[in-house]
Amino acid sequence: MKYVITGSAGHISKPLAEKLLEKDHDVTIIGRHPSGMAPLVAKGARAEIGSVYDLNFLKKAFAGADAVYTMVPPPDPTVTNWKASIQRVGNNYAEAIYDNKIKWVVNLSSVGAHLPTDAGPVNGLHFEEKALNELSDVSIRHLRPGYFYTNFLGTVGMARNLKIIGGNFGGPDLKMVITYPGDIADVAAEELNDMAFTGHTVLYLASDEKTTDEIAKIFGNAIGQPELRWVIFSDEQNYKGAVDAGLPEEVAKNYTEMGAAIRSGKFLEDYLKNRPSQFLKTKLEDFAPEYAAVYHKEEEEVHH
Repeated sequence: MKYVITGSAGHISKPLAEKLLEKDHDVTIIGRHPSGMAPLVAKGARAEIGSVYDLNFLKKAFAGADAVYTMVPPPDPTVTNWKASIQRVGNNYAEAIYDNKIKWVVNLSSVGAHLPTDAGPVNGLHFEEKALNELSDVSIRHLRPGYFYTNFLGTVGMARNLKIIGGNFGGPDLKMVITYPGDIADVAAEELNDMAFTGHTVLYLASDEKTTDEIAKIFGNAIGQPELRWVIFSDEQNYKGAVDAGLPEEVAKNYTEMGAAIRSGKFLEDYLKNRPSQFLKTKLEDFAPEYAAVYHKEEEEVHH
């Protein structure tokens, strides 16, 4: 089978490509940075260097594929409308899939993608799903994982400098749905290997569910800061903190909007109606040493 994997050598795309290569499949990876893709090329993958925003490039890169794994990469810092940018990528994927008569698609979406408005970048994924679902004669599996464990690595500086972590949501009654990227890769590989899905379907993926206080406790114990606590910021504080940390204003605005949707409860409405019968294998405690390793590495760099 011939597979095309978007996402270059990211947290999901890299292990996914490796698993498909282990099964002796023909694997093409798409990305913009050849150096990051080199280890996969050394294992037998073919690299197509280009941008998913370039429709003509996508059409050529998807040629001859039996199945594709689609994901929308992080935004370019110059993006002025992140949601529209995500939707544009979805439209490009749909056209490239249609032109190449591809029959199977595994698409990385997100919890919250049932919402067309007021949920930050996930609204873009709502319309990406919609663009793909307009295709007929294509079996599509939309994977909707929770908040990535690896996103918490963005709180390392806060934990080190302020002795807190937090967001514009939280509290003892708010459980976050969280997912380890490696677990997502396992599911995507299984779906692509089996090709057993039909129609246009959604699969929710959760590795764990934890309150924000539990999250702070797990990471605090891992880094030797048992007093670490989760602090709930206002939307204004969250936006300003993100911008002060170096995020573009458009990205900060969207993340703040997503946090507000999590806080309101609407972000998880559809997930709770379709909650998976079991969690994936990697618990947050299993990831905590990885968080601690980044914390201590950055701490050493600060002191040197």
